[in-house]
Amino acid sequence: MQPRINVSIVPGGYKALLGLEQYLASCGLDRKLLNLVKLRASQVNGCAYCIDMHWKDLRAEGETEQRLYGLDAWRESPYYTDRERSALEWTEAVMLITHGHVPDSVFESMHVHFNEKELADLTLAIATINAWNRMAISLRAVPGEYRPATKQ
Repeated sequence: MQPRINVSIVPGGYKALLGLEQYLASCGLDRKLLNLVKLRASQVNGCAYCIDMHWKDLRAEGETEQRLYGLDAWRESPYYTDRERSALEWTEAVMLITHGHVPDSVFESMHVHFNEKELADLTLAIATINAWNRMAISLRAVPGEYRPATKQ
């Protein structure tokens, strides 16, 4: 597979997406939760580049193979906390809005585990990974070479 275009050809747009990532990194949501949501969204979208990236990021953060393998079937897997399950349900509902919008029941259940700011930040994270997924898929970003940042 050959990439069509490197996203860095549009530095202003690339910088804007990176700005969203910088905000999300400091918004207060747990980094592992954010990467779990990004991985699940990338699975739903079928973005090989982002699946590779977020899988590696999660492993670098100490995530277990078992939880990563089970993510596609998180509803049937006992490895996730109630807060994570809520975030994953929200992720899928936001991702699949063309199937009938985000149900009120899913929105209401989020308030058990997330305050309004956290919910807004989580939604921003889902929107951001959707943008990255669409860029990577359409421009054919090649998976496999990404390396997570090393901890200082």
